[in-house]
Amino acid sequence: MFDFETPPPASRDRALHFVFREGQLVSELRAPDGCALSEGQLAANGWTVCREQYIGSWQGRPCFAVEIENEALDPMQHHCGSLYQLLGRVEEPLFALAGRAAQLLAWERDHRYCGRCGEPMALDGRERAMRCERCGRSVYPRISPCVIVLVTNGDHLLLARNARTRRPFYSTLAGFVEAGENLEHCVAREVREEVGVEVDELRYYGSQPWPFPDQLMVGFHARYAGGDIRCEPGEIAHADWFHYRDLPPVPPPQSIAGQLIQTYIDEIA
Repeated sequence: MFDFETPPPASRDRALHFVFREGQLVSELRAPDGCALSEGQLAANGWTVCREQYIGSWQGRPCFAVEIENEALDPMQHHCGSLYQLLGRVEEPLFALAGRAAQLLAWERDHRYCGRCGEPMALDGRERAMRCERCGRSVYPRISPCVIVLVTNGDHLLLARNARTRRPFYSTLAGFVEAGENLEHCVAREVREEVGVEVDELRYYGSQPWPFPDQLMVGFHARYAGGDIRCEPGEIAHADWFHYRDLPPVPPPQSIAGQLIQTYIDEIA
């Protein structure tokens, strides 16, 4: 697994680098773990690094998030694209590290100036924070809690297709936690708002960092408690009950949505 507590190493000989350009992940097409580049690969490409952060270690190797200038890439050697391309292609810890790298670089890039006094901010050497030297304001990496819930009724699963994505699959319901709201209330509210039904018997499943852009997905199973499906315009394109043996395309098992679905199927099959 990865270790976020190990301090930065004195040498970067064995280091791995997650390289981004304008928020897009740069992958080495011929590398075994294409999203993680060695120190030698990074140096050989001659890229201009505009910011970097140490993000921890994985399998005993130090890892760095690196952002390069908007330079031309060799299409025969490199690919530049979304983190979504890693789902199902790399080990889950490697995907989590790439997501951590993307989030930290975006956080640093988006907080170059103080939101209180407008002065430039700089990385704090004592902790992971951006600090304003003029007014002393510190800004920490943002994490947005988001519930994700699989609603079930016996052999049937309530799945929905998001109106704002072109991906053809159906998934579980999800939504951001609002100020002053606990997770249980958020689950009930989001389900009611998005598809018009009521739920009970919530069971916590687990959580997953989700760097699109900065969510922490908190997963639940919930039982259908009443109501007819009424999709929220602009949010849900279609929702329906599906028998567990006859499901539409669903998210991959590397995502917590896919895990919620598969876990329930394993329980009742």
